Amino acid sequence: MCYSAQVMADYRKLVRTYGAIMSLDDFAKLYFHDPGKARPKTPKAMDDAFAEWSNTAEHDIWRDIVAWRGEEATVLEKELFAQKTRLNTAQRALQVKVTKKAENDVRVATNKIERATKRLADLRRDEPLDRDSRIFPGMYAPVIVMEGGKRVIKPMRYQCRLEGKPAFYDTKFPGTYNARRDSLESYWREAFGRRHGILVVDTFYENVEGPDGKNQVLQFTPRDREPMLVACLWAAWTDPKGQEPDLLSFAAITDEPEPEVAAAGHDRTIINIKPEHVDAWLSPDPNNLAALYAIFDDKRHPFYEHQLAA
Repeated sequence: MCYSAQVMADYRKLVRTYGAIMSLDDFAKLYFHDPGKARPKTPKAMDDAFAEWSNTAEHDIWRDIVAWRGEEATVLEKELFAQKTRLNTAQRALQVKVTKKAENDVRVATNKIERATKRLADLRRDEPLDRDSRIFPGMYAPVIVMEGGKRVIKPMRYQCRLEGKPAFYDTKFPGTYNARRDSLESYWREAFGRRHGILVVDTFYENVEGPDGKNQVLQFTPRDREPMLVACLWAAWTDPKGQEPDLLSFAAITDEPEPEVAAAGHDRTIINIKPEHVDAWLSPDPNNLAALYAIFDDKRHPFYEHQLAA
């Protein structure tokens, strides 16, 4: 499974490179600042793209992003104050007597201070880093779909909740960020042949068993460094009871592993389709699934170099 990927998160680059337009309404709904709800999990690169807003709608989205960041910064600053107080108290206690509680407080407080400090620095940092575009299950990413004969970019959560499925399926089936090719006509039948998307990916990460039997994370990157056009399925979920917010979400389709991926220890590879098949993939005919499988069979096969993830 592709448990993490570094995606093309700057929507402006997607617009320029792939001739797509923005669904600003969907981005506005995602980023709408409501102090009573949890902040959506989005890659920093997708957020930062709105800093260079060019119209009122984009400006309003950036305003909401700034509000979310301000709220998060306040929480982190309070956490830092609390943990620094905890650390100082524990260090003073250790000068009097060594106890397990004081030692544990030093360890925990130190770790929490480090995490909060790093998160605050990220919130305030302007210089882009590669990791700003990395997504994990549960995070949002810009996905290209077809609407009205035009390529459209929508923000979607990387874990697909199909229409008609209850919200608790997110925890009951946590692996639904990937859709296996051999299950497209069973579990995924409501989306396959109907709702297709493309996620543009630069590199992806997989968990594999290391030589010592322990888990290790490998980073796979095409040797030609060409962006991968990953075939996806997506859903527009609504709560029939009206109690949960609407949700756009997607899953990346995986196939049998490329030889070099299998040799590295992983049993699946995302499907990297050819540019000439993008429009056909995004405009599927549910009565001609064979044509869709033909796109899979004609997928790109760049050699995926790998290294231990940093």
